[in-house]
Amino acid sequence: MLFVNNLSKEYNHFSFMNKKSASNRLSNLHDKTHNRSNQTSFNHREIEKVWQKKWEENKLYYASDASDKKKFYQLIEFPYPSGAGLHVGHVRSWTGMDAYSRKKRMEGYNVLYPIGWDAFGLPTENYAIKMGVHPSIITSKNIENFKRQIKSLGISFDWSREINTSDPMYYKWTQWIFLKLYEQGLAYQSETYVNWCPYCKTNLADEEVLANGTHERCGNLTEKRLQKQWLLRITKYAERLINDLEKVNFSPSIRDQQINWIGRKSGAEIVFQLKGKSDKIKVFTTRPDTIFGVTFMVVSPEYAEKYLVNLITEDNKNEVIEYISKSLQKTLIERDNIKKEKTGVFTGIYAINPASDIEVPIYVADYVLSDYGTGAVMGVPAHDERDFAFAKKHSIEIIEVVDGAKEKDSAFSGSGKLINSGDWNGIKVPENLSKIISDIEKQGWGKAEAIYHLHDWVFSRQHYWGEPIPIIHCSDCGAVAVSEKDLPVELPYLEKYKPSGTGESPLADATEWLNVACPRCGKQARRETDTMPNWAGSNWYYIRYTDPSNNKEIAAKDKMKHWLPVDFYQGGVEHITLHLLYSRFIYKFLYDIGVVPTDEPYKKRRSHGIVLGPDGRKMSKSYGNVINPDEIVEKFGADTIRLYEMFIGPFENTVAWSYESLEGCSRFLGKLWRAFNTKVEEKTSNILSIKLNQTIKKVDTDVEELKYNTIVASLMELLNVWDDEESLSHDDAKKLCCLIAPFSPHLAEEVWVNVLGEKFSVHQAPWPKHDPKLVIEQTITIPIQVNGKLRSTIEVGREKADDKKTILELAKSDEKVKKWIERKEIKKEIYIEGKLVNFVVN
Repeated sequence: MLFVNNLSKEYNHFSFMNKKSASNRLSNLHDKTHNRSNQTSFNHREIEKVWQKKWEENKLYYASDASDKKKFYQLIEFPYPSGAGLHVGHVRSWTGMDAYSRKKRMEGYNVLYPIGWDAFGLPTENYAIKMGVHPSIITSKNIENFKRQIKSLGISFDWSREINTSDPMYYKWTQWIFLKLYEQGLAYQSETYVNWCPYCKTNLADEEVLANGTHERCGNLTEKRLQKQWLLRITKYAERLINDLEKVNFSPSIRDQQINWIGRKSGAEIVFQLKGKSDKIKVFTTRPDTIFGVTFMVVSPEYAEKYLVNLITEDNKNEVIEYISKSLQKTLIERDNIKKEKTGVFTGIYAINPASDIEVPIYVADYVLSDYGTGAVMGVPAHDERDFAFAKKHSIEIIEVVDGAKEKDSAFSGSGKLINSGDWNGIKVPENLSKIISDIEKQGWGKAEAIYHLHDWVFSRQHYWGEPIPIIHCSDCGAVAVSEKDLPVELPYLEKYKPSGTGESPLADATEWLNVACPRCGKQARRETDTMPNWAGSNWYYIRYTDPSNNKEIAAKDKMKHWLPVDFYQGGVEHITLHLLYSRFIYKFLYDIGVVPTDEPYKKRRSHGIVLGPDGRKMSKSYGNVINPDEIVEKFGADTIRLYEMFIGPFENTVAWSYESLEGCSRFLGKLWRAFNTKVEEKTSNILSIKLNQTIKKVDTDVEELKYNTIVASLMELLNVWDDEESLSHDDAKKLCCLIAPFSPHLAEEVWVNVLGEKFSVHQAPWPKHDPKLVIEQTITIPIQVNGKLRSTIEVGREKADDKKTILELAKSDEKVKKWIERKEIKKEIYIEGKLVNFVVN
């Protein structure tokens, strides 16, 4: 029998940080506090800190650039250091990937599992305003708190590669990427309608506005504003962003969300000449075959304000301008409601239908959105429900051009043959659209075109806490890029950093920083005052992890070639059409200009589910259901919360917190500790050996599929068998210790060194392998049929499967089978070895 050795003297010299008292709920739970660990209880408060210190001193998780081991780059989305600190959602994500990383190390990989801070952006600035503390100060304090919390959980991050997006030596390269985009014409300024958040007093990208029109960060309704902005031409990469998803291992839901957000639609762009004017309107349509049915045109309020206001007839101008103003005050949800009445006003302008040569009136209507196609659409009332409703309301002619409508009081959008369409009459549509588009091109009416739901990325923000855009505006030279040698353009320290709401960031008041000489002509000029969005620094952070201290380049090519692409990236579902899409775009651009070695940044991507409060609602202070990881670690230990968050439910699913299940995990670890201390013998029983090998195989497979909840369940089953069998050898105890190490690393280390007497560290021990002979189920289930119908089943030892006589006797004696064969002649007995028994009776 092996017993725990005396604990290291380090325990007696460790000073503890003061902790806040646990919540009332936690105080009602069991609390076992011991001065020292012993055979019956595990003192997590001492042991976990000792091993955390030992791991850090020995640089156990340091990823070497020079290792001859096969590399594995494991990445989690780095956090923005909020004032609330670490939450249980972070714990779930990071411990899940920590378990994966630990297993990979034990399998012999050189694992890079880094951490850093997404420190710029609105979340930090809003928190700083709330607390009345400068963002730079609050960021530093929050990072220190996060680091303390992360280290208390024993996460195996390589801290030597820690990065911070608000560090000038980091955002120097964020600005460098912007300059490269600007050089290539992919960063540009344009007057465009933007999503304005009146609460945060800044504009937002489309991806930051939820389906209900609210800002994804603060929850307030956004509005549209026409404003000059910096944009990135992400649409130039739209096709590649879709097509190259075939090259990577993203879960189907992630792949589908990105494809749907990019939203490719094929059709034609058709040009309408304005009557009596040199101006033209281009429209995109997926049904160019219906062009002969166009009897009016509709433009969005945004399009009208930008392009048509000066063309509107005097009789209509006031009414149109008033309508535009009211429309822009509505949310997109209100305007896009298919059930709402189709309002609109006539502009007094006509266009010429290029196919039929008839004049068609042009209206402004709020049901047309500026982000669809060009913002102008052709009205085909006979074959589009919205156009039909609009035409009926405004007494506009309806011309049927696709035969097939059974009723005339609604639009027909089905397939059929073209009618009233000149030379196209009789052509079946939509299956012959390619022929129609080809003819449109020959006629000079338009061309084949594809559009995207994705729009160029609005990249500038009117707040303080972000990367300065490295552009200088000169009255003579225009926008001039800052020289690379002058990077970084550092963010000046401002006492008054609150957003002004004027359309300019607070940097407009930093006169000493603002006013500079033009790099091109030397005249007095002005820096760009907008800052970059918080996504700017997270676009490329995974690149910087490969070479975080390089001051000469974004990262050395040999190091990028060694580590990139990321092998496994795990993050939240909320970032699939934000950061994940943006970072793929930026990486592809960097590949195009020869910076990075591959055209996709991530080989594999999965997402984790959200952790709800015990009441099943999203955790919120207002609900009083927030779970503080600090309190759980203090009360139960890091290994308990780690194990529980893996056991709580399928990793990709949303789950609700349960204190009862948390206690169950604590009891399991206590029982496991006692077993290691009191139940290790010279030999492993046959039953326990089989169960151990089956469990090793299951854990090995399930880690790859992130089935952590089934892993913990299988470990619990194994412990129950051990508890019954009373016999596990020292060698098999080592295998079990290795098996639990990724999930409960502190307990495993303590058992490995101070119970089993092995050399530090268990996390450098080889991953256990199962014996194939022992994972085969020792019993088999054989179905029993009578006249081909299933009547029962019998379970027999696998070694008896070839004993036909015994199997048939067992089958005949089965109570459920007896009633079907008693007092009947068995004409034939069929036995297919190990698979089936069938009795043929009269």
